[in-house]
Amino acid sequence: MVILFDKFNLPQNVYEVIFATEQQALVAKLLIKELKDNGGEMGKAEMSLFANKLHDGTLVEPPESRGPAVIRPKPVKLSYNKRQFYDRILTPMKGMGMIDYDLYNKKYRISDSFNRALTKIGIMWSQEVHKQ
Repeated sequence: MVILFDKFNLPQNVYEVIFATEQQALVAKLLIKELKDNGGEMGKAEMSLFANKLHDGTLVEPPESRGPAVIRPKPVKLSYNKRQFYDRILTPMKGMGMIDYDLYNKKYRISDSFNRALTKIGIMWSQEVHKQ
């Protein structure tokens, strides 16, 4: 996955830096929230239930995830295609190291690999700049 950003106009949250659309960023944020609510990990069955809720439109977007808190908006049902969830949200998050999948235990976990990868990229750039 390619991340393009403008250092002068960085969004307030990391999801908007990584994902192309507001809806993708919201779904990724809800996925991480769901993982955190389940102790930082989810099995394949729980992930499938989450994807089905998105697909069926029964997952409710919390009001605090949208806009300023001046006016409390009503919760909104969120709908997102199950296949697109796996292709455009979960798979890229695994590829970037935001989420790890343990093949032995068949569990998805929140990971810090993304941070380490970006640090490594920064070091690679620093080495490139200082090459002669």
